[in-house]
Amino acid sequence: MPKNIYFIALCLLCIWGCRESASKAGANKKDSINKVVQDAAHEIAGNFSDQRSLRFSANRLDSFFTRYDSLRTFQKDLTTFYTERNYAFAWYSDSGLTEQASHLYVRLENLPEEGLNLVLPYKHTLDSLINAANTQTLEQKSETELLLTSLYFFFAQRVWAGLEESATQKIDWLMPRKKLSYSALLDSVLKQGNTANVKEPVYRQYNLLKEYLKKYKAIPASSTTISLPGNKPIRPGDTSPEIVKLRKKLFLLGDLTNAGDTSSDTYDSTLLTAVKRFQRRHGLSEDGIAGAGLIRELNIPVPQLIEKIMVNMERNRWLPTDVRGRYLAVNIPEFVLHAYYDDSLLWNMNVVVGKDVNKTVIFAGSISQVVFSPYWNVPASILKKEILPGIQKNPNYLEKNHMEWNGPDVRQKPGPWNSLGQVKFLFPNSHSIYLHDTPSKSLFQESKRAFSHGCIRVANPKFLAQYILRDDAAWTTDRINKAMASGKEQYVAVKDPIPVYITYFTAWVDRQGDLNFREDIYKRDAQLSSLLMKR
Repeated sequence: MPKNIYFIALCLLCIWGCRESASKAGANKKDSINKVVQDAAHEIAGNFSDQRSLRFSANRLDSFFTRYDSLRTFQKDLTTFYTERNYAFAWYSDSGLTEQASHLYVRLENLPEEGLNLVLPYKHTLDSLINAANTQTLEQKSETELLLTSLYFFFAQRVWAGLEESATQKIDWLMPRKKLSYSALLDSVLKQGNTANVKEPVYRQYNLLKEYLKKYKAIPASSTTISLPGNKPIRPGDTSPEIVKLRKKLFLLGDLTNAGDTSSDTYDSTLLTAVKRFQRRHGLSEDGIAGAGLIRELNIPVPQLIEKIMVNMERNRWLPTDVRGRYLAVNIPEFVLHAYYDDSLLWNMNVVVGKDVNKTVIFAGSISQVVFSPYWNVPASILKKEILPGIQKNPNYLEKNHMEWNGPDVRQKPGPWNSLGQVKFLFPNSHSIYLHDTPSKSLFQESKRAFSHGCIRVANPKFLAQYILRDDAAWTTDRINKAMASGKEQYVAVKDPIPVYITYFTAWVDRQGDLNFREDIYKRDAQLSSLLMKR
């Protein structure tokens, strides 16, 4: 007996068994039982009766893709999906198109809201078929059915999956990509009965950016341009006509929240709060002074900001949707290391990343070892470009820099002078990238921190060591302090390696709900935007 028949039988037994007790329990109990039965009946009808009563023949697929050749890439997906359904319609019941079909049609009609400049294939044909849905022949219904399913796969691929992995690898995104089963997702849509209620397989940032995309598209493209009066910074207490423009622009961008505050030409406390909010959102020093850097950010054309949002929505399509447990994430343009547990942010730490000529690689790994008082094994590129020329100029170069030959290579001895500081954190990878301490502490005070040869320097290495080794009772704070200052290299295995993701996002929504932007320090936004436009 098919499992749906068992389910129907079970429902009937439940109804019969409850009949006597229901009569005693009163109207509320009856209503409760009736609701359960109605819900069960609706599910059975939606998944077995109505959607299995309308079918098409298997050879209809071939003729469909002959006509809709641009969608042929999804032929295998459709064949698999409909073979499992025995070629039953998915978007129709006996009374016509389902609610799910209407929701899908609306999502297809609003592709620009998904941050994609796409032309929907066969849009006019779909419009005509949907508008004539109430008077369709069976042949027209089968054409609408197959077109909706094909365009569902089109939507899922473009909106939920994004660019192909081969394309993202060409722009040096080496993070693992999520894997999607479009057929499984479609089953989920049909069972839940409403695409708006389906938990979409995209990282949480995607929908947060999507909301801001709507807001920024509503901002006039030719919005206020601001200049510095006399090329001098605008400070609290100043008075100038440019301050009115400053207020209007900050209001348009959401930093100044009251429209009534846009007419004053005096820099007061209300404007100070708005300026500092803008500075925080852009990674600038929150000093409240409207100098050249802030004005430059304010004058970035709105269409460029919209493009940046769209590019970062695309990056979010590639991420795993649900990372569990402890993990670390470095956002290169933000110059910050974040620690998470599930989706809860635990703490942040400033970092220094690679210069443009020594780009930090975008990839993932797991921290498996902590090395106290490390040697710095000088990379071959640095040995060739810096160390050997230094030795030629000064025979005492190695001794002066606390270095020594190690076979054919050069290494720097442990100590406060060491370029890796007093501790490093290893996650095995082919890029020779790791986290480490540094003696150059002042660099962490800079708002833009791209100074390294590619590895990632952390502002508080002692705290990071304590966090990573916190499950190892042998490694107390006192022992960590001694190991860092010992001058003797010591490797410590991490009992439970911690995943670390090295990412690249130039726009995101923070925990306060504010949209953040950062400079595209490696010029990767333009590369990705070009790929999206080609697609």
